[in-house]
Amino acid sequence: MSDAQRKQIMTLSQFIIERERSFPYASGELSRLLRDISLASRLINREVSKAGLVDILGITGKSNVHGEQVKKLDDFAHREMISALSMGGECSILGSEEEKDIIRVASTSGKYIVLFDPLDGSSNIDVNVSLGTIFSIYRRSSESTDLEHQRKEALRKGLKQVAAGYVLYGSSTMLVYTTGRGVNGFTLDTSIGEYLLSHPDMQIPKRGKYYSTNQGYYSLYEQGMQDYLQYLQGEDEVTHRPYSLRYIGTLVADIHRTLLYGGIFMYPATRTAPKGKLRLMYECNPMALIIEQAGGLASDGRNRILELEPRELHERVPLFIGSEHDVLDAQSFLAGNGPYQGTENGS
Repeated sequence: MSDAQRKQIMTLSQFIIERERSFPYASGELSRLLRDISLASRLINREVSKAGLVDILGITGKSNVHGEQVKKLDDFAHREMISALSMGGECSILGSEEEKDIIRVASTSGKYIVLFDPLDGSSNIDVNVSLGTIFSIYRRSSESTDLEHQRKEALRKGLKQVAAGYVLYGSSTMLVYTTGRGVNGFTLDTSIGEYLLSHPDMQIPKRGKYYSTNQGYYSLYEQGMQDYLQYLQGEDEVTHRPYSLRYIGTLVADIHRTLLYGGIFMYPATRTAPKGKLRLMYECNPMALIIEQAGGLASDGRNRILELEPRELHERVPLFIGSEHDVLDAQSFLAGNGPYQGTENGS
């Protein structure tokens, strides 16, 4: 490695410190909060990397050789996130996809609310497919300790997020986040235990060549969605069709690919799930902020995700997210109008 290359290396901690002065509330709490999340993710990554050795090491899922209860990996991730975020003192309200209600932290002076999906794609653990962690950060509007007040305070529009991000546990481990001023990605160097800036100022193409959805549900989709899928499979050189289908089944992995290469990820409503499957507060809002900050769009098929008014902590909504022109096309088909007439050709 040359001296010039060494000078360009920046750790996540260094990056956060350098950017701290541009935060709306540059008092250090948000910086420490992001570092707490990165610590939890490194601990989760360590366990994820050992998941395939569970049976080899004689851990059966009941107890290990020391008589200690062995938890599932998603429960481990849930507890590690709570532990890291509770000890830091920067937040006083947490929300986890694994918990029905909010989690109140002992520190009542924390200025932030953190909502998270501790282990996205956990059904893929046994087949060694990429997993992820998603987080969403809001600034508290009061210091009230009343439970009902705190429940309402956790229900915010996505536009109110001060930061959001995800961690992808795959062939390499990446942390991608935004504080509303662009999107940056960091890759974990396991030899030194640090995230290094690897993808500065990430931008999604205006149009992609991939679409991602569970096409097995085709017969359950509304007509506009079926028409859009048929459109994507049609041939047209100008719009780079047909698109290629890519679907992993771990939201973080599918969104990460979409962010890098463009295209669209879709989890629409179906006849059996009219509100979709993905949770607005834990998955859609943070991913929408990231994609919009990278130049893309996120919609429930008709409305901007970040403008939706949440009614409950685990509310589900459809999701169409990705390249601007692709999402506009999807919305237009759902409205029964065919391709979006304002879409520019090419990427």
